Amino acid sequence: MPSEFQEKLDSAWEESLPGQSSLPLADVKDMLDQVGIKLPNHKVRDIVQDLKNKGETEGEFLTKAGFEKLCQALTEEDVTKTFKTSKQHDKDAEKIEGEMGTKHTVLNEEQAAFADWINNNLEKDTDVAHKLKLNDAGSDMYEKMDDGMLLCKMINLAAPDTIDKRAINTGKNISIFKQHENLTLAINSAKAIGCVVIGIDSHTLNSSQGKKWLVLGLVWQLIKMYLFKQISISNVPGLINLLMEGEDISDLMKLSPEQLLVRWVNYQLDKAGSTRRIKNFNEDIKDSEIYTDLIAQIAPKDAGVNKFAMKKDDLTERAEMMLEQAEKIDSRAFVTARDVVRGQDKLNLAFVANLFNNHPGLDPPEEEIDIIEETREEKMYRNWMNSLGVKPRVNYLYSDLYDGLVIFQLMDFIKPGIVDWKKRVKTLEQQSKVQAKRFQEVLGNCNYAVELGKKLNFVLVGIGGSDIMEGNRTLTLALIWQLMRAYTLSLLSQLNSDGTPIVESEIINWANMKLQEGGKNISIKSFQDKSNKTALPIIHLIDVMKPGVIDFSIVNQGEKISGPDCLSNAKYCVTMARKIGAPVYALPEDISEVKHKMVMTVYASLMLADMN
Repeated sequence: MPSEFQEKLDSAWEESLPGQSSLPLADVKDMLDQVGIKLPNHKVRDIVQDLKNKGETEGEFLTKAGFEKLCQALTEEDVTKTFKTSKQHDKDAEKIEGEMGTKHTVLNEEQAAFADWINNNLEKDTDVAHKLKLNDAGSDMYEKMDDGMLLCKMINLAAPDTIDKRAINTGKNISIFKQHENLTLAINSAKAIGCVVIGIDSHTLNSSQGKKWLVLGLVWQLIKMYLFKQISISNVPGLINLLMEGEDISDLMKLSPEQLLVRWVNYQLDKAGSTRRIKNFNEDIKDSEIYTDLIAQIAPKDAGVNKFAMKKDDLTERAEMMLEQAEKIDSRAFVTARDVVRGQDKLNLAFVANLFNNHPGLDPPEEEIDIIEETREEKMYRNWMNSLGVKPRVNYLYSDLYDGLVIFQLMDFIKPGIVDWKKRVKTLEQQSKVQAKRFQEVLGNCNYAVELGKKLNFVLVGIGGSDIMEGNRTLTLALIWQLMRAYTLSLLSQLNSDGTPIVESEIINWANMKLQEGGKNISIKSFQDKSNKTALPIIHLIDVMKPGVIDFSIVNQGEKISGPDCLSNAKYCVTMARKIGAPVYALPEDISEVKHKMVMTVYASLMLADMN
């Protein structure tokens, strides 16, 4: 590559991705533009797909070395010869111009498939009956989501009981103010269950803004979460059958739902006597052969499923016949024959997840197994990290933090610039292929994470880099809690007029002052204060912050409140806090059981909403 071009590339990279070693695939077009390689959107999409198919990407990222190699290929050869392109997506997609000239694509087939899912899953919900059904194209989805009701309902499908139904503003004609409340509630609740909602607020979600890609992106995250929630050993103990030689249950815990589904498909193909195997949900499934074998293998014997699709030479006709077999086992969803033939990634993933949920076809283990259940605390921490958009997505705390890379990203959120990405961090693509050397590099990362933790004034007595690398439960949780606490307090400090750090005693003083100013005869001495068990101090604080928002007719009050009534109050107060703009990750049980650390984050989130 000419040195002139290399300098241009290095400069563009440093400007756009300072300290980063990878480029999100969504930004490949922008980066190509910056280095002077102008290509139409459909060509870039095909190029990215080609890179994925060849295994030259890392998840949804392209390394700098990979990007340089791509630029070299594009400058040396005629792009039209180097990559096969198709304009079909352009015909079936809506192009929307975003801010700063960025282009966003809304694929019509995704829009239609997601609308179909919403229709099927919410058709019996009386609160939204007046909105359904969405039209077949799904084009009216955005307008019908303006009041936030559909999104709130979808969140409760993805993660049941996340939103207290009593807090949702319902009705056919609710005011703009109430609509914004619902949307704010939906956004903060989506964050709490691990959705990435960066750059989204109640205004950007409104259909008048025309930001369909944001709505569709959130809808996809919720549908995926709904489909994936069953794919765990606690729900399907038969997943134990997918263990490879030398693995144990903890190895399964480390796998993402997508990876488990790939294993599941290959396991069923093996049982069916097929020699085919898949690595992805695009190229590998286009000819419908794998689907035909899979459906025949998992279908109940009396379902009447056949493999006649294999006799069809035309791929679209074959896909249609295959989908007719899926229909016989009530699993025709998300994809059309054309989506299969074109290898539409998201929709094929959803199709396979739906097949698994309906017909896992996995024998239960012969012996009782010790299932590793994720605790409430672990899940909450994982959701917090994922909502910030860390890469890769965290599936299991004790394995996915082992190399320090997610921890570094969190520390950069807390104190931007604290991580020396260039000199001190070994990213995945920089790590050696030699196991012994890679071990030392990962340990070096983890030791550096502990070093930075001390700079952030974390209490890390007895915690070494090896504890992070080995996934020591107690010590890892101690570190994660301090990361979350520091993150929460850093948000408050940013809003402080002089930027000085906020300490916990200031949060208590703020809460008591607010309660006093609002004429409330209640206060707290500390976050351990037993009155927090009833959730009443928090409920009254919310009422002071947004007078009239609390419906006291459903709040349990009095001298002695029972345990179930305390939990009912806590459920209501968590949802109401999110509704008025507080990014609460804590769970109702954290309040009713007075888990003082998490109680602190609730008050801090309310203070943050008040300062905003």
